[in-house]
Parts: sequence; structure tokens; C-alpha cells
Amino acid sequence: MAEARLGHPNLGLGLGLRSVHFPHILEHHPAVDWFEVISENFMDSRGRPRYVLDQIAERYPTVMHGVSLSIGSTDPLNYDYLQRLKRLADAIGPHWVSDHLCWTGVLGLNAHDLLPIPLNDETLAHVANRVRAVQEYLERPLVLENPSTYVTFAQSNLTEWEFLSHLTHETGCGLLLDVNNVYVSSVNHDFDPREYIENVPHDRVVQFHLAGHTNCRTHIIDTHDDHVIDPVWELYRLAHELTGGVSTLLEWDARIPEFPVVHAEVLKAKHYMGEQLDGDAPVASEPVAATDESRTPGVSNPIAYIVPEIR
Repeated sequence: MAEARLGHPNLGLGLGLRSVHFPHILEHHPAVDWFEVISENFMDSRGRPRYVLDQIAERYPTVMHGVSLSIGSTDPLNYDYLQRLKRLADAIGPHWVSDHLCWTGVLGLNAHDLLPIPLNDETLAHVANRVRAVQEYLERPLVLENPSTYVTFAQSNLTEWEFLSHLTHETGCGLLLDVNNVYVSSVNHDFDPREYIENVPHDRVVQFHLAGHTNCRTHIIDTHDDHVIDPVWELYRLAHELTGGVSTLLEWDARIPEFPVVHAEVLKAKHYMGEQLDGDAPVASEPVAATDESRTPGVSNPIAYIVPEIR
């Protein structure tokens, strides 16, 4: 097991908590190492959703993952949002709180999307100041994820891995390395994904994301609605080798199959970590489309704003 980074342990292999799986989890208490919850789904919820989360947080390690921090926006930081985020974190005790390197709105409007930022020194200074302010308010290190992107800016003069390296070392924040997003962006922008993985700040990576996507031939969309493809698994193998291994999570947010299928998918990571699957581990074949909890139409990233209906 890798040493803790920024005080964050390697939690093992986890899954994104989705409401369609609530009954299965509460009844069977599956052997999952940890769960990641979408912060916005529970910040203001009461009744059954919060009851379920409290039950799960008592039994499993948890991590909070947000989609509305808008760290790259030019709007002032939303301290009402941060207050509610901190209140939830204080209540359930997640190992860390994460969000995305993006902006989600401006002039008080929420685009419900994870929108890209220009990658240059001016943006770096702006985002770094906001990260410091958020960390001071939350009283904990922030963890930021590399988003999937579909456009680039003429004003950019840094690669994304250079930007992330500067940002994490200047602010002390951690990095959530989404391996699928690296692959998606590499196809959309024609760069070598291995070069990205090799040059991110490995000492700041505290978590991996894995997911499926939709290949539209001319571009790829980060839909989280299928199995992880082999090239993404191979990038994960490389990332695991270079980091020494960190907490790994599978996201599945649309056409969600039954829990054992999703669980089997994240267990495949053991093969790429140099381990063997247990003989009695669940085996997945074709995805069983059970439900779609998360699709909110968007221009650049239709899966970006994951706030499913909670049952």
C-alpha cells in the first residue's frame, strides 16, 4: 500500500454512490473499500437520502466530490455554497473533499457544466488564490480533478499537466487524476496521453477516477455510461506504477447496471495493479442498462453536472 499523501490514505478500490444502488448496499453491505458521494446531492437533503448516507458513512470510508465549486470562475467565491459544503463534511467526516479544475458559471448563473479554463500564468495565479481561500475556509486540503475538455484556448501557453503541477505545489492542494478524462482529452486535442500521465505531479496525486465514455469517431464524450476500455486501463497501469498506487474509484452515471456489475468493473483494477482477482469476485459481461440518473444536457460535457434524483 502506498504511503499517505497530504495525510490522505490509500483507501483501496471504491465506487461512486448512486441512489439506484441504495437498497442493495443497505441490504447486503457489499465488500467495497469506500464510496465517493456527490456533494451537491446531500448538502441540503434530509429524510431518506441523508439517512442512507449516514448509514453508509458509519460503515464505509467516504470521500466528497463536488461539481459546483467553480474554482476557475471570475465570480467571487460562493461562501453560502462553501458553508453548506463544510457543514456536510463536518457531519460525515470524508477523508477529503474534491472538485474540478473548471468553472461552472459566471454572473451568478450556473451553466450546469464543467467548462475549461485558459491554461496560462494569469489563470494560474487567479485559481491559486481561490484554492488557498477555499482551503482556509474548509480547514482542509482541497483535491482538484483534471476535467475532460472539448475546446482549447489560443491564450493557453501551458500544458494541462504543467498547470496542475504548478497549482498543486503552490497551494498544497491534491490532485484527483481522472485517467479516463486524460484519454478523452488526448483524443479530442491530439496529444499523447502517456506524456500527460508521465508528467503530472505524482507526489500530489491522492486519487484516481476510472469510467467509460462514448466514442463519436470525430471526438469522445465523457459519458460514464459503459465499461472502461482497454487503452484507459493501460493508462491506469502506467499511472499506478508511477504513483505507487492511490485510492481508485469507478464512476458509472448513466445506463447504470446492477450493483454487482459495477463492483466487478472496479475490481478489474487489481489486474493492472499486478494483483489477481479473488476467485469468488463478481464477473461482469455486457452492461445491464438499469437506469440513467445523471444526464443533464450540456454543450461541452453532458455528464459533468452529476446531480441525480435521490430516492
